Amino acid sequence: MQRDELANCLRAWRHRLEPGDLGLPAGGRRRAPGLRREEVAQLTGVSVDYLARLEQGRATRPSPQVLDALARTLRLTDAERGHLYRVAGQALPADGHMNRYVTPSVQRILDRLTDTPVIVLDAAGHIVAWNAMATALLGDFSVMSERERNIPWRFFTGGPSAVVRDEAEEQAAAADFVADLHDALGRHPRDPLLRNLVADLRAASERFEALWQQHPVAQQAAGRKTINHPLVGPVTLDCDVIRVTGSDLELIVYTAEPGTPAASALAMISTLGLRSFAGAPTM
Repeated sequence: MQRDELANCLRAWRHRLEPGDLGLPAGGRRRAPGLRREEVAQLTGVSVDYLARLEQGRATRPSPQVLDALARTLRLTDAERGHLYRVAGQALPADGHMNRYVTPSVQRILDRLTDTPVIVLDAAGHIVAWNAMATALLGDFSVMSERERNIPWRFFTGGPSAVVRDEAEEQAAAADFVADLHDALGRHPRDPLLRNLVADLRAASERFEALWQQHPVAQQAAGRKTINHPLVGPVTLDCDVIRVTGSDLELIVYTAEPGTPAASALAMISTLGLRSFAGAPTM
C-alpha cells in the first residue's frame, strides 16, 4: 500500500541522517541511529504526533507544502522527492507552478555559512529556509505560519518589522514587491499559493491594489538594509540577492565589510545567538 511505502521511506530517510548533518547537537547517547522524530518534526514545522502518524501509516495525503518541507529536512534528492510525492498520493508541481524545493546543495550553503545570515525566498516572497545566523539577526521564523513568513504580506498588512526605511526606500520597496509578484504570476499563472496570496493582498491592502493596477516593473537589486536589532541596536548590512538556477528560489545574503562597526555587531549577534523577542522582524 502507498501509505506503508510512505511510512517506510520516511523512517529510512530519517535514520540515515545524523544530527550534525543538519547542524544539530548530538545530544548524548541515542538508542537508535539517525535523527530523532522530534528533531525532524521541529525542522519540518509539523507536530511530533502528525509525523508519528505518517511514519506509522496512520495519516495519508500530506499536503505539497508538508512534502516539500519533509524533503528539505531529510535532504532528499530530486528522484527521492519525486518518489515521496508519488507514494503520498500527490502530483509533483507541474508547469505553471513555482518550484520552491530547497535542494540539498542549497541547504548545504545555509549550513556552512555559519557566520553569515542567509534566508531563502520563493517567487512569492515566502521565506522557505534560513540559517541560524538569520534567526539570530531577524527572529525565529519557525514559530510563524507560512503566511506570516511572507514578506510582501507582512509589508502591506502592517506586520512587525525591524527594517529601518525612509520614505523613498519605503516607496521603492513597495514597488519592488508588487513588481516581483506580477512577474511571478506571469511565470506561474496556475500556482494556487501565488494566486491566493495576490488575491488576499488586493483585498487586504488599498496600497497594494493601487500599485497592482499600475503594473510596476522595478526589480529588486543588491543594496543595503538597516536592521534595528533588539539587543545590539541598528545594524546596516550589505544585502545581496543570489538566484538559484533551475528553481524559483533566491538567497538573500547579509554581510558587512570587515573591520567596520557593522561587522563587530554581526559578530556580537552571532555570539548572542537566538533570543526570543516580541514581534519577530522581517525584511
